[in-house]
Amino acid sequence: MLTVLAPAKINLTLEVLAKREDGFHEIRSVIQTAGLCDRLRFESAENLEIKCDMPGWVAEESLVSRAARRLQQAAGCSEGARIEVEKRLPLMSGLGGDSSDAAATLRGLNRLWGLGLPLEKLVELASGLGSDVPFFVYGGTALIEGRGEKVTPLPPPPTAWIMLVVPAVPRLPGKTAQLYASLSASHFTDGRITGRLAAEIRAGRQIEPSLLFNTFENVAFARFSELGTYREHMVKVGAADVHLAGSGPTLFTLVHEKSRAEELYLRLRQQRLEVYLVETPAPMDRAG
Repeated sequence: MLTVLAPAKINLTLEVLAKREDGFHEIRSVIQTAGLCDRLRFESAENLEIKCDMPGWVAEESLVSRAARRLQQAAGCSEGARIEVEKRLPLMSGLGGDSSDAAATLRGLNRLWGLGLPLEKLVELASGLGSDVPFFVYGGTALIEGRGEKVTPLPPPPTAWIMLVVPAVPRLPGKTAQLYASLSASHFTDGRITGRLAAEIRAGRQIEPSLLFNTFENVAFARFSELGTYREHMVKVGAADVHLAGSGPTLFTLVHEKSRAEELYLRLRQQRLEVYLVETPAPMDRAG
């Protein structure tokens, strides 16, 4: 049995530069994997079989199913596989779970089926599945441009801890599209915020919370009022520089001292919030 990790991602910066003629948005972002991972297991089988241990997860609606079939078609492969998805990433949380699972599927099946496709080909296939999937083929830390398909790996920054709080709010299909639609030209930036953070990472310096940025925060807290309540609660128990993870609803704060991170984690757990303390950079296998 082959096992592949599918880590969460955090947009340390997320800038929208403009709306493109193809309807997508031009972005510039530094993305980092974090040590909260789904786990995908692959075995040879006659047909393609996909199952998951999370209630409400539907294989036919997931990118895992699409990724497997896309790889079969691209490689002219008739092999089957049994894929078991062990979910730890909350659904539609802004942490990239489905995209990460799709990338893990491409990497895992490439290895299971002995296809030997190069990384560049997997990234090409990933770009047709979703904007975040190419990043997850690489994993680690990366500068993301275009609509997400341009991935430039960055060196791993010094170890830090990220506190994730997942608000108990309804999950909204199409949430990311709604937030993009809510942006106006005044929310567009020129990419320099992301450039500064990328330069700091290349220089081997610690990521400072003041460098973090997510343009969706301009519209998400107004559109989803519960998010502000959760952010205020995190600040009251001692979290600083609370940011939206991707398109949310997950909120996060970056902490450099492990003891401080553990203290905040315990305080938030005592408030009966859904909270995760994860190390970053995340562990990455290199299957495929």
